[in-house]
Amino acid sequence: MALRVSTSKKTMVKPNASAEALALLRSLFDTAIAAAQPELCVPPHLPTRAELGSGRLIVIGAGKASAAMARALEDHYKNNDPELLQRIEGLVITRYGYGVNCSHIEIVEAAHPVPDAAGLAAAQRMLERVQGLHEADLVIGLISGGGSALLPLPARGLTLADKQQINRSLLESGATIVEMNCVRRHLSAIKGGRLGAACYPARVLNLLMSDVPGDQPIDIASGPTVADPSTREDALAIIARYHLRLPDAARYWLDDDASESIKPDDPRMFRVQTRIIAAPQQSLEAAAALARRAGYGAHILGDAIEGEARDVGKVLARITTQIASRGQPFDAPCVLLSGGETTVTLRDSSGSDGRGGRNVEFLLAFGIALGAQAGVYALAGDTDGVDGVEEIAGAYWQPDTLTRAQAAGLRPTISLDQHDAHSFFQALGQSIITGPTRTNVNDFRAILIQAGASIGT
Repeated sequence: MALRVSTSKKTMVKPNASAEALALLRSLFDTAIAAAQPELCVPPHLPTRAELGSGRLIVIGAGKASAAMARALEDHYKNNDPELLQRIEGLVITRYGYGVNCSHIEIVEAAHPVPDAAGLAAAQRMLERVQGLHEADLVIGLISGGGSALLPLPARGLTLADKQQINRSLLESGATIVEMNCVRRHLSAIKGGRLGAACYPARVLNLLMSDVPGDQPIDIASGPTVADPSTREDALAIIARYHLRLPDAARYWLDDDASESIKPDDPRMFRVQTRIIAAPQQSLEAAAALARRAGYGAHILGDAIEGEARDVGKVLARITTQIASRGQPFDAPCVLLSGGETTVTLRDSSGSDGRGGRNVEFLLAFGIALGAQAGVYALAGDTDGVDGVEEIAGAYWQPDTLTRAQAAGLRPTISLDQHDAHSFFQALGQSIITGPTRTNVNDFRAILIQAGASIGT
């Protein structure tokens, strides 16, 4: 049953109303993560013995979910065709702490979001592993978000240090994930379809978990195994738009026709099949179903919301206020759900010590714009368990957050300007820590508006 908050001048709240509201929000988040677990999403798409044929079965992959995807693949064949399991070999790269034990597929851990030498070495080995395949062979690509940093194989003339500098510049620029990945794949020796082309003439079956707005395969991990319709001119335009400072080697490379990625009409890509096996929308739908069972109207505002995190926070605060004060466009009690990937543009005046991520930046901006409003709770978190670079998934907002912040001597607007939202929420005990979720369907936001929510209480 939904919790209700009185609209009388002295608002009477059930003693456990806050705890129940926060528990529901956490359950919605957990449900969204559970709906995208590889053990559920991978098996329905795996080929049978007849579909595999007699050739080699090579598994490759990269991303925060890729190791768990590999184990789901092995478990499926272990339970359904143990003899076939013996034919499997491969290499998968995941983030530090996200590895799992596999018996036939090698799991390598590397750095994210800024690449390291472990990722570089593993990416080179992966490219070498798919050389010399035959028509009867099948390559299964297990790709998820995070793969862009985990496959840091620089294009000709570039170094790992160049790639690290480029990644930092992109992350600080405010560019969207689609724009960042366009630049990344044109500066890579493995992304933008190059890994997929290297598998030719073998067949390739891509199983992708989407963490990008729009669920376009080329934008997931910068599309190492799928054809790329974008051009180096597109990459140069993005670099100019955000005034990115790139190493000279990167600019020289982009001026060369050789920097062009693998296009859809390339014959080497004709034997590539791609399936999206998990995406933000299905996780939002799972959370919405749970909210409805709890007695709330559930409304999915979008699975691909982009924009500056603090601006998105302000907009959703205004929508929340309209619902609470006027019952438009939805009646309370209700839950507003959304996904996508916002951006954070680091400002020169923000200082360099801020601890933040796009989800907590959104949430802090949301709360500041919302102000004192009883009966409104919110959660924002990354389904991979890491918001920014720290092992913190996100945070909660509750009606007394601003009051408690003031009592603790915290200044929310300064924390926001310094991109220090993790410090703000951690000081109040409102951070969310999940540990490695081993999945990734991008950001998750839930705003719970109770019946009788009121402004200025």
